[in-house]
Amino acid sequence: MSFTTTMNRKYLLAFLLPLALLLAFAPKLKKVTVAKNVTLSIPQTFEVMPDDGIAREYPAARKPLGVFTSPDGNVDISVNQRPSTFPANDINVLLPFYKASIQRMFTEVQFLREEKQTINGRDFLVYEFVSTVRDERRTGNLAPVRKYTLIQYTFLKDQMLIFSFNAPVQLQKEWQETARAVMATATVK
Repeated sequence: MSFTTTMNRKYLLAFLLPLALLLAFAPKLKKVTVAKNVTLSIPQTFEVMPDDGIAREYPAARKPLGVFTSPDGNVDISVNQRPSTFPANDINVLLPFYKASIQRMFTEVQFLREEKQTINGRDFLVYEFVSTVRDERRTGNLAPVRKYTLIQYTFLKDQMLIFSFNAPVQLQKEWQETARAVMATATVK
């Protein structure tokens, strides 16, 4: 065997070994149809959240299109649809507007990322953050609730679609890579 062949094999091994390790630890996802024109890939162990869980976790007049949860119920993914008064071609203008909206929902927000991103051919507003909600009542003595969230908005005609991945902040390191992988699969036709 020549010196060049040996070197080529070493370089090939140096390239393939890290790639194989990345693939071995990559999250295993399954594709789900959330609505007629909306699909998303979620972790294989996640299941559809039952209606009573949705009513408790997502109290709203309009039920989400889909909510999926981890086996222990600590991590969830939701997809919502709401009417929008903003035309889809104004998405660049909306980035600071939705950031301010997120900030109003929580006592404190630490943004990790806020950007416009094209995912599967569609523009999304993407916000990744850690939020804190404190009990600010005079008699309040509840501990603050801290969550890691990756949320993205896109627009379809007169509708806004909201994809959200939520986990307790203490699970952020464990779930952040999966959250990003899941959100990168959002497809709206």
